[in-house]
Amino acid sequence: MTTIDVAPAADLRPDEVALQDAGGTLRGTMRSWAPVKISKERIDAEIDRLAACPTPPGGRRVSLLVHPESTGPGPGLAPGIQVAIEVLTPGERTTPVRQNAGTVQIGIRGRGVVAVAGTEHVLEVFDVASVPAMKPHEFRNTGDDLWVRLSYSNAPLLAKLGVHYVEELTSSAPVARPDDEAGAGSGRGTAPDLPIGTEGARLRGYEHIVDSEVVQNAPLHWPWAEVSQHLTSEVGDGKRPILAYYNPATERRCGATHNFFVTAMVVPPGKPSANVERGHRHTSVAINYHVRGTGHSVVDGRRIDWKAGDLLLSAPGWAEHTHHWGPDGLAAFTVQDHPQQIGMESLVWQEEIDGPVLALGSEAGQTGYIGPREAG
Repeated sequence: MTTIDVAPAADLRPDEVALQDAGGTLRGTMRSWAPVKISKERIDAEIDRLAACPTPPGGRRVSLLVHPESTGPGPGLAPGIQVAIEVLTPGERTTPVRQNAGTVQIGIRGRGVVAVAGTEHVLEVFDVASVPAMKPHEFRNTGDDLWVRLSYSNAPLLAKLGVHYVEELTSSAPVARPDDEAGAGSGRGTAPDLPIGTEGARLRGYEHIVDSEVVQNAPLHWPWAEVSQHLTSEVGDGKRPILAYYNPATERRCGATHNFFVTAMVVPPGKPSANVERGHRHTSVAINYHVRGTGHSVVDGRRIDWKAGDLLLSAPGWAEHTHHWGPDGLAAFTVQDHPQQIGMESLVWQEEIDGPVLALGSEAGQTGYIGPREAG
């Protein structure tokens, strides 16, 4: 069964389109949302509330974390990012679906199975999994405790475009496609591909559009038990404090999905916090989930104290920010729409507030760092 809400077309004449003079100086729009924190206590209370509710349709016990400035279609914690708390009680499962939004899943309690298009991964606490867009998937609680995940999605962006597609299925197995005998021999392999001029421009047949080259995007799983071995655990052990979860399908965009990168950052107790007076900023949005330690962030001049279990919109787009940890160190996951912005050639980055503004992925990037604000 397809579950798509289609709004009726507006009752407008074809010529009722506004004309707006936009001549003169070109002006951009840079308006950062306010940083917001969802405390551990509030998250825990919402988990308890969801668990106590009757099983909802589709088996989905879900709460969206919605920013006060989120208006219009596509409620989210950031303009293009939806963050949800998802809960399954022991033995529960969700109805299989597929959608054109991709998601990142982070386990924060219990264990369960992420089943995607015939692939199954057991997601434990602090494991990360990707669910590619348009892959049939379901979630099953296979443990004795509540299974709780943080789910990150680009659904708000698709909703704002009016194209968030969701389809209910009977199985999470791959969707079978009927044979297309009539189309045999008419794919991109037989289409023209012609050079135009001398600078690399080409002219292609329409077949290249409707039969686009496929880049396989498998559902992936990063177990914390394995990932944590590669992160620093004590001062002076020579390991990195931050590493990115990489999906080869994202190629140069360095994402866990085509929309989001995920990093795990660990600072061992006793390591002094970075001593920086000014922060950096970027057009991509960053959301931190703290799993160990205490500290504070300064975002556009506002101080926000955090502790383990708090989730923080720590870097709204183009907001200057710094992060500082206490003597007990920290461990945190960061999800950021970095790959999506590189794909749009819109990722603007300023490492030093009085330094150059760089277009990452389109020109030579920032060098000299092995972690945020940490020289290599």
